[in-house]
Amino acid sequence: MSFFNKIIDRAKHGKAEEAVKQSSDQLGKDSNKSFFGIHTPHSSTSSHNTSSMHEQPQQLPKVQEEATTNNHYANGYVTPRQSQDLHQNMDVDTPAEQPSEQKPQTQTNDGNSGGALKSKYQQYDSAIMDQRKNRPKLKLDDFHLLRTLGTGSFGRVHLAQSRHNGRYYAIKVLKKTEVVRLKQVEHTNNEKHILEAVANPFLVNLWGTFQDDANLYMVMDYVPGGELFSVLRKSKRFPDHVAKFYAAEVTLAIEYLHNKDVVYRDLKPENLLLDTNGHIKITDFGFAKHVPDITWTLCGTPDYLAPEVIQSKGYSKAVDWWSLGVLIFEMLAGYPPFYDDDHLKLYEKILQGKIRWPSYFDPNAKDLLKHLLTSDLSRRYGNLKNGADDIKNHPWFHGVDFERVANRQIRAPYVPQIRGDGDASHFDRYPETNEQYGLPTEDPYRGKFPDF
Repeated sequence: MSFFNKIIDRAKHGKAEEAVKQSSDQLGKDSNKSFFGIHTPHSSTSSHNTSSMHEQPQQLPKVQEEATTNNHYANGYVTPRQSQDLHQNMDVDTPAEQPSEQKPQTQTNDGNSGGALKSKYQQYDSAIMDQRKNRPKLKLDDFHLLRTLGTGSFGRVHLAQSRHNGRYYAIKVLKKTEVVRLKQVEHTNNEKHILEAVANPFLVNLWGTFQDDANLYMVMDYVPGGELFSVLRKSKRFPDHVAKFYAAEVTLAIEYLHNKDVVYRDLKPENLLLDTNGHIKITDFGFAKHVPDITWTLCGTPDYLAPEVIQSKGYSKAVDWWSLGVLIFEMLAGYPPFYDDDHLKLYEKILQGKIRWPSYFDPNAKDLLKHLLTSDLSRRYGNLKNGADDIKNHPWFHGVDFERVANRQIRAPYVPQIRGDGDASHFDRYPETNEQYGLPTEDPYRGKFPDF
């Protein structure tokens, strides 16, 4: 098992911080809202109010801090789990393509979620695509770059304000030299192309890209509520109905992506942002890929890797449904179903598939997870002929109206406290860089990013 060697470093877990109090009685009702009313970075408007695609914030019970308990999320858990292209960190013998591998069973239906829901998503998709067409090419001078929201191997994400309409956006800045050095050119181009081809209420929206001699820039929605991970690490675990709320929204987002033959491949709480009203927005499409049939790339986050990825088998959309199972388990338990500081042992546990089920798990939740966290692709929900409907119709989701979830008419259990436009208090502080963007320099890699 040489591919287990040289496995990536992972932030260590220690003591937990706080426990969560019940944040709401049930999945309640919000007012019906339209998906539309979106402002592009070039929109001329003096209004800085929340876009009309969002509901008015609900003043609901917030997550409360309680006494510290022993759990593996730590006070000092500063570095979230890292997503990795495992080709760069593992001793792997993986051919680019292997036609002799047996292909996993893939989702064959079109994600029957009701005609009205499908029509609504098509309208939303069409409206966003129309706004993207013939838009002016964005450039660095269009924005005031403000504080850093996050950092990574390739660069950082900045909060930025449009000079045209005063609205706030998140701009991802990637250093070309680092993208090339770490062999992430294909993933970076994939991220751009996929984000330009998708539009969904539960996905972060990309408004445009550009480049200078040294950097690539991606202009996206600013989602001010921070990461779901930050809410989860302040709790021992989520109550059943809270986990169900987030799982329902994620299920619809993954179903949408799969209907476009896109595999996300990096589902985890760190990549789920909360908007003004507490609804999720999936971000970071660095490992997303258009996969109409099968792929072999080894990438993802260790705790969330499906067995077929670890085994270097060809895989497809089913890996996202496995990751959904890990996400639901982690939300309900406060820790992933498979965990070990030693990554070799972690991967062995995933392949063995033995799960210690907490006694407080709802029997229906346990049953759903058994159908998601199975290495048998002929039994994994989401991967069968009924597609995501097997998940949405499962007894654990009994009483959840997925059309209302899609319309974001279900009240969020946690509403982040936002103090106004541009509030970034839900994101960690990072040392700011003195680097000047946009300065002329040698640009040997422009040809590798022709569409930016």
